[in-house]
Amino acid sequence: MGVAMSLKLPPASGPHPVSCADIILGPGKEGTFFRLFYPCSSTDALQRPLWAPRAEYLRGLTGSVGWDSSIAQYGASLLLGSPRLPITWNGPFVAGEDRKPLIIFSHGHGAFRTMYSALCTELASQGFLVAAIEHRDGSACATYHFSDVAPGPGLAPTLEVWVPFRKVDPGMKEFYLRNYQLHHRASECVRAVQLLRDIDAGTAESNVLYSDFHLQTLKDRIDLSRVAVMGHSFGGVSALLSLVKDDVFRCAVALDAWMFPLEDALYPNIQKPTLFINTENFQTASSVRKMKRLSSGNMESKMLTVLGTVHQSQTDIAFLTGPLVNRILGPRGSMDPSHCLEVTVRSALTFLQQHLDLAGDFPRLDDLSEEIRAHVVPDSPLIHSSKL
Repeated sequence: MGVAMSLKLPPASGPHPVSCADIILGPGKEGTFFRLFYPCSSTDALQRPLWAPRAEYLRGLTGSVGWDSSIAQYGASLLLGSPRLPITWNGPFVAGEDRKPLIIFSHGHGAFRTMYSALCTELASQGFLVAAIEHRDGSACATYHFSDVAPGPGLAPTLEVWVPFRKVDPGMKEFYLRNYQLHHRASECVRAVQLLRDIDAGTAESNVLYSDFHLQTLKDRIDLSRVAVMGHSFGGVSALLSLVKDDVFRCAVALDAWMFPLEDALYPNIQKPTLFINTENFQTASSVRKMKRLSSGNMESKMLTVLGTVHQSQTDIAFLTGPLVNRILGPRGSMDPSHCLEVTVRSALTFLQQHLDLAGDFPRLDDLSEEIRAHVVPDSPLIHSSKL
């Protein structure tokens, strides 16, 4: 009897088919690495991308949760295999002349750029460009960069350098490391928008990674007046700090934000609309007080708690199935992961439509079934309490 897990991500529900491409702009650790999820115009004869593009990510993922290296090296590929996403790879960008709103997505501690593919795919199917950053501050389970650019046209870049997951050194106060990483992450979010601005203007440098997706197809197609930042856990608080780092971000969606790394002095500076979507078991009373401190006096900020969910419910990990899932990953949320995804997407779309001034008929949180809405506790209503 096999022991392999299976990752079964749901197909996108929006009006657009979705594709993705990996993009590295700039050599070295200070370059920018992200997977771009985007609406595409055709899905004919295109391959499906791997969820974990390299074995190093699976080994890093298991190592970041405490498995020793020998287990990680053997167990990662055995248990997870090589799941593929229900979208296409390097497909043609959706036809037209309209500009698409942009979301910068920041992953959580010990994650990597594709661990939120279900969520990013859903948003892209609704017409958004979603740039899922892979952070190089040591908080990704694994990532890499190139110290040299490609030596010539059509040639692969050289000198691949992997950045390992960084743990707190003995004797080091965790706050100082995490606060340093937080600022690094927020700066990477800002840098990604700057580079996407160059892509929209047609002046961007070439993608360091060889790709059939041509950046020129995004020229004059990115709506840089409608940019939001979003993230989970460490990425949630990174999204909050990004609001301070650059005015290009009009609002933020923070999924189960890990508030610990944010210094108190910055709280008064976070004045833009923020949506907090929390799971039931992760947040402490102290963290919620910090969120409410940010929301005090800001009528545009909202908070939701989704009952029956755990911290990983907002990641692709929630869609892992198999006999060993609970034993390895611990307690799972009682809410169906597809329902959690639906709550997250609809609440985010309701919020983004308002604060990015978007036209269109997006799926709204109000329209969820009564059964699902019964799991949503609005501290500041995005849904009408009369429907609960």
